Amino acid sequence: MGYTLKNDNETAYSYGDYLTWTGEERYELIEGEAFLMSPAPSTRHQEMCFFLSMKLGQYVTNKDCKVFFAPFDVRLPFGNEMDEDISTVVQPDIVVICDRSKLDEKGCKGAPELVIEITSPSSFYRDMKTKKDLYERAKVKEYWIVDPANQGVMVFVLKDGQYEKPLIFGGTDMLHSHFFSDFEVNLCELFRQP
Repeated sequence: MGYTLKNDNETAYSYGDYLTWTGEERYELIEGEAFLMSPAPSTRHQEMCFFLSMKLGQYVTNKDCKVFFAPFDVRLPFGNEMDEDISTVVQPDIVVICDRSKLDEKGCKGAPELVIEITSPSSFYRDMKTKKDLYERAKVKEYWIVDPANQGVMVFVLKDGQYEKPLIFGGTDMLHSHFFSDFEVNLCELFRQP
């Protein structure tokens, strides 16, 4: 995940460039810089992603929200730029979007209400620093970092435009969402061994 794609004239990439890329590699754009994503998530990662997606999917069944999982493009404009000029496009593991006007055939344009990243040793720094700062700036209301190695979850909640100190869940805790106040996840079920 540390590999970046450079173009010949060292200018920043845009969503317009991103749409022209072909091949099997998947990239994220963060402020115009292209980052190669891991080619195949681990089985454990996929199981956890499926489990959380199912739980959230059941939860939003009678709500005006949608759950999506990677690969799913989330375009984050930070001004009035045209769609093709957006310089940040990410593919979080899971997103929940409640404002349907943000959805189109290409994915989501704007901040989801909830973003979940299931981290790995190779993505931990990016999830913990780069993406946390990015999601805070984009005004994502709640951001979860799920850490399978340490069997814990950090929940960042946006207040007055900034993330508060993270809520830490682990062990046998019930993980509670701030945005969806009646949604909870049993961490024993989430982190059970395959």
